[in-house]
Amino acid sequence: MTMPLVSAIIPTFNRAQALEKAVASVLAQTWPNLEIIVVDDGSTDNSADLLRNRFGSRVKVLGLPRNRGVSYARNRGIEFSRGSFIAFLDSDDLWEPEKTERQFKFMRAAPEILISQTDEIWIRNGKRVNPCKHHQKPSGLIFAESLPLCAVSPSAVMMRRRFFAEIGYFDETLPACEDYDLWLRTACRYPIPLLSENLVVKYGGHNDQLSRTIPALDRYRILALLKIIKCKILSSAQKKQALATLETKSKIYLNGCRKRGRMAEVYDLEQRLREVGL
Repeated sequence: MTMPLVSAIIPTFNRAQALEKAVASVLAQTWPNLEIIVVDDGSTDNSADLLRNRFGSRVKVLGLPRNRGVSYARNRGIEFSRGSFIAFLDSDDLWEPEKTERQFKFMRAAPEILISQTDEIWIRNGKRVNPCKHHQKPSGLIFAESLPLCAVSPSAVMMRRRFFAEIGYFDETLPACEDYDLWLRTACRYPIPLLSENLVVKYGGHNDQLSRTIPALDRYRILALLKIIKCKILSSAQKKQALATLETKSKIYLNGCRKRGRMAEVYDLEQRLREVGL
C-alpha cells in the first residue's frame, strides 16, 4: 500500500490546554506519513510556548499576527499544507489512534470519493452522551439532510486535495456556520459518505465553544442558504428544498428581530428574501 502524505490542520485560538491533547492525539496516529499543521490564529495565551516546548519540530506552526477567525485559519492551513489528503481537527476535539489510517483505506477503496467523514463520540460537560436522532450522521447524497443543521463535522472529514479546486474554500466572511456553508456547496454536487466508526471524540459544553460565543447562529445559516440559492448550482428539486428551509428559518429569525426592535435587520433580510422569490 502506498502511503501518501496526509495533512492534519488544527486551527486554534487561546486553547492551550485543549490544544495539547488535540495535537497529542494526532501524533498518536497509526498512519506514518502525517504532516501536522497548527494554525495559531493570533492566540494571546501560552499556546506558542506550549507547541514549541512540548512538540518541537514534530509540529509545523503557522502563526497569524492577529485573530481572523476559523475560516481564515483553516484556509491558510490548506494553502500551507503539502498533503495529497487534508483532514481538520478542532483544537477542542481528539482523534482516535486509527482515525487517519481507517479513513484513508475507506477512501482508497472508492477513488471517486472527494470527501468522507467518520462517526464520533460526543462528550458534553465531561460525560458521554448519545446524539439525538436529528444529529445522527447521514451518508451519501445528503443535501436535504444538510439543510436544517450542520450534518458534517469538521473534525471528522478527510478530503482529497482536489476537493478545494472543485468546491472552493471556507467562506471567510462568515464568523460562524462556515462549515455549514461549505457542506451545502459540497452536498448539492457530490456524495459525502460516512465511515460509521467512532474515530473522533467531540467535546462540547465549554464556555469558549463557538455556539456559545456567537449568538443567533441561524443568522449565518440564512446567509449561507441565500448564497447557495443565488449562485445557481442547485437542481430545481434542491432549490425548492433550500427555499423551504430558508423560509422556515427566516420566519423564526425575523420574529426574534422584531421582538428585540432590530428593525434595520428585518428590512435588510426581507429585501434579500424578495430577491430569491420569498
